[in-house]
Amino acid sequence: MNVLKDILYKVSLTATYGDMERRVSDVVFDSRKVIENAAYIAVKGTQVDGHDFIPLALEKGATAIICEQLPVSLAEGITYIQVVDSAKALGIIAANFYGNPSEKIKVVAVTGTNGKTTTVTLLHQLFVRMGYSTGLLSTVENKINEEVIPSTHTTPDAVSAQALLRKMVDAGCTHCFMEASSHAIVQERIAGLKLTGAVFTNITHDHLDYHGTFEEYIKAKKKLFDELPKDAFALVNGDDKRGSVMVQNCKGTLQTFGIKSSADFKGKILSNTIEGLEVEVNGKQIWFRMIGAFNASNLLGVFGTAVLLGEDEEEVLRELSAIKGAKGRFDRIYIGGITAIVDYAHTPDALDNVLKTINAIRTGNEQLITVVGCGGNRDKTKRPTMAKIAVSESTKAIFTSDNPRFEDPTEILKDMQAGLGPTDFRKTLTIEDRREAIKTALLLSKKGDIVLIAGKGHEDYQEIKGVKHHFDDAEVVTELLTQLTGT
Repeated sequence: MNVLKDILYKVSLTATYGDMERRVSDVVFDSRKVIENAAYIAVKGTQVDGHDFIPLALEKGATAIICEQLPVSLAEGITYIQVVDSAKALGIIAANFYGNPSEKIKVVAVTGTNGKTTTVTLLHQLFVRMGYSTGLLSTVENKINEEVIPSTHTTPDAVSAQALLRKMVDAGCTHCFMEASSHAIVQERIAGLKLTGAVFTNITHDHLDYHGTFEEYIKAKKKLFDELPKDAFALVNGDDKRGSVMVQNCKGTLQTFGIKSSADFKGKILSNTIEGLEVEVNGKQIWFRMIGAFNASNLLGVFGTAVLLGEDEEEVLRELSAIKGAKGRFDRIYIGGITAIVDYAHTPDALDNVLKTINAIRTGNEQLITVVGCGGNRDKTKRPTMAKIAVSESTKAIFTSDNPRFEDPTEILKDMQAGLGPTDFRKTLTIEDRREAIKTALLLSKKGDIVLIAGKGHEDYQEIKGVKHHFDDAEVVTELLTQLTGT
């Protein structure tokens, strides 16, 4: 199968030079990973251009070069293939190289600003509970059944995705649920995948540092639905006004879920407490262990997806009611009478949703203290907005360091403070050290109070100057609350 002409099936070619019957040992787009007889695909990235590394790939033993621009001189004995779009070609070639595993497993991709991880994690847990062998590709982790494979990106690169899907198929998996980030969609990381369905959760302000404008960000998400095949389903959040925009050119079967709007999968929140949610789903009353209106929406999306995949409604709801959710998404830690909530909220909308959820379930005069920061080398425009939201929705807000990456944490904090009015500063503290910020929040709280630690969620590291230092918000909170309360 790994003959060049076979793995180039469905790729738009411009020209070929050399032996197309050549067998290749691997498909690689990172020149550092080239092995003897590999096919090297030169992809133009955001930081570097893979075409610049063709000489290195040849030096390391590549015998086939796939590129958009041919080198000035062609090496003897090497096969050169010129393509229209090398990023798209990479996905198709990788799929062919690994035997097109997505044609042998039901793959559902979930996109949106918020809720992707929760949705795919819930789907994975649900289908495992229902007896299926199931794969997961997510921000938190990749899984083949219960085997955990560390995750480095929201959506893996095209080669890694196909390799993981091959492993899932070989392990007997029947379903795979994956996050599809806007970056991955425009970078063609999901090219070559045959999708059974796609789900849209919502879209709000995020990643404008990469996409430039909100319109381009919307177009990136929409591309997933534009390219769905006719036999796939598209399930969109009817409560988001851009849900209909997502499926304007979609050829698949269209379905909606929603709480506020009329929808194919309709929900109504009956009660929302710190213990969980009671929701009416398509006329059936169900208690869920998850908290908040935003999770009611996520649960509806999961329910709709499972039903569209052919599962029984009552069984789906029964199993869903027993699931806790994804790590770092509204994780509740209760020690010594104080409730701490660790959440990944790192966008204005996500932070606003979490804070409004907490405020909706507050029962009396308890304080809500929020610890929040903003990541470095990311969209700077959301920093003042997030700061304003934290102050407006909390009794007190403590600004701190998130993942500063290569930025100066002090400058990030100044960007956040720029969003505050004169009276807002009375409700804020700025403590750069994240552990000290969390400790201060817990010291300021008393029995019955709620402390939200936002921004990092499942992450167990803090990235500073290119180095990842171990730091787990839930771990730190548990340790400090135990010490401070003597529990």
